[in-house]
Amino acid sequence: MPKSPERCEEIKTEMRARILRESMLYFARNGFAGTKISDLSKHIGIGQGTIYTYFESKEVLFQEIHKMIDREKDIKQVKLLAGLLMPARQKIHILTKSVLEQLVEDDSFAGMIALNTHMLMEQEEDDSSNSTTYQSELYRYTAKIIEQGQKEGSVVSGTPLKLADYYWGVVYLYALKKLFAKKYEMICAEDLERTILK
Repeated sequence: MPKSPERCEEIKTEMRARILRESMLYFARNGFAGTKISDLSKHIGIGQGTIYTYFESKEVLFQEIHKMIDREKDIKQVKLLAGLLMPARQKIHILTKSVLEQLVEDDSFAGMIALNTHMLMEQEEDDSSNSTTYQSELYRYTAKIIEQGQKEGSVVSGTPLKLADYYWGVVYLYALKKLFAKKYEMICAEDLERTILK
């Protein structure tokens, strides 16, 4: 029996989402330069032509993944936390708990963290000002929480953006472990928070 037009659209939507999800993890492991469509298609288990049906080039696919990362909930969560009326220490505890739970439970989250960091580093190579890392919303909102905590006396002294970099740098390390290591011990909240809390 032929598929209905609605079912055909569902199949297309599911395939596009699958390509995006699997590609994000592949790019996170291999970087943009280290990714070939032929290898990516083998990784996903589909033909190269299927990828090109949905995305005209590797660059377009990567741009779509970048948009997907920019819309991810962790940025929204940090932005929301930064604006709440509560002590910074409590905000950091909430953020840390959420980040660690997602790292344990969700390969896509680990891939998103790793790929976002790859993209920031690639941008830094193209930008001689070395300020690209700090253009990330994730870093800026984390820095706002850190600055609040410094005023309250719960966060160590230092440049808030650099401290945000330390915090997310540790998250990045464990995202890589999640993606690459067969066996590893996940960092605990106390150890992650040690990068910024007194």
